[in-house]
Amino acid sequence: MKIVTYLATILLAISQVFTAPDPNFHIYLAFGQSNMEGRGKIYQEDKTVDSRFQMIATVDGCKGRKFGEWNDAIPPLSNCNMGQLGPADYFGRTLVKKLPHEIKIGIAVVAIGDCDIQLFEKTKNRNYRIPNEIKNTYEAYGRNSYSRLIEMGKKAQEVGVIRGILLHHGENNIGQTDWPNRVKAIYDNILNDLDLNSDDVPLLAGEVVSSEKGGKYGEMNPIIHNLAKICSTCHIISSQNLDSEDDGFHFTTNAYRTLGERYAEEMLKIHNYNQSAITTNNCWAHRLGFQCCKNYKIEVAYSDSDGDWGIENGEWCGIDNTCWSETLGYPCCNTNGCQTIYFIDSNGMWSVENDNWCGITPANTIC
Repeated sequence: MKIVTYLATILLAISQVFTAPDPNFHIYLAFGQSNMEGRGKIYQEDKTVDSRFQMIATVDGCKGRKFGEWNDAIPPLSNCNMGQLGPADYFGRTLVKKLPHEIKIGIAVVAIGDCDIQLFEKTKNRNYRIPNEIKNTYEAYGRNSYSRLIEMGKKAQEVGVIRGILLHHGENNIGQTDWPNRVKAIYDNILNDLDLNSDDVPLLAGEVVSSEKGGKYGEMNPIIHNLAKICSTCHIISSQNLDSEDDGFHFTTNAYRTLGERYAEEMLKIHNYNQSAITTNNCWAHRLGFQCCKNYKIEVAYSDSDGDWGIENGEWCGIDNTCWSETLGYPCCNTNGCQTIYFIDSNGMWSVENDNWCGITPANTIC
């Protein structure tokens, strides 16, 4: 019986290792109407994508994909009823191009053209009168686009880490000054339902086609900008100089590519992915020509106006004995060898040891 129990424990441990979310898989939720759904013509060059960029099928059967399964992010990323190339495509492609090779990007797009923002309001979407032209897409999303977005978020959390939310919407709520507050409420509901922190999961909202480029609803952009005034973790993505199709609603394929890149550049900036910034060791002793002690609990050998000093391998070292992650229930990382940054949030930089998160301290060396 002891052997059986032991084997069961081992199998459970192995199972937990293999099913643990990958901190290097950074996933983004995307929602909105037709411009997020994508209306850009898909060219041959758009059909080849780095396998580090993955999409989850948010509907069943589009391009032979099975609902809830991950695939290479070949457009359309939303659905096959109307979806073509949209900003999410080159958002992900730009991220994988600029991030370290070990990081993968995932996207989950739930978008329905010609819909009011009400379709994503948690408690009101069921009362929305569905226009005939979007009924098929609405049905494909299980007759509840908000619930489908949350469902996709939970599936994402099984395999990776949600790092942000993308939105493109506004044309169907032209002139409605309450749109920012309604979007903020949707954002708050998503965060609550997925147990996310706004500081770690920003929302990026794109402008509609500008009036200068023939946009019929360019007057909505000042209202969209008001979202950032009531939401500190909401950011606006400009559509300046982006061409539209003749309909005055949708961007051209090239414009979608650029818009996606703008979403990505903003996300890179928000998450401080800049490698020169995140690999800087902030040990206070460096400015004095010394290293920080590898053992952050080392005995203090001397103290002066600069700080506490210890001795390692016969050399003075600065003591930084604040293991900031312990207060959050996690140990600090071992200082033997280098540490890979797997995640950055408002608390600090994180790595993984023994299948558990650990906080990176100034004494650590970054790989």
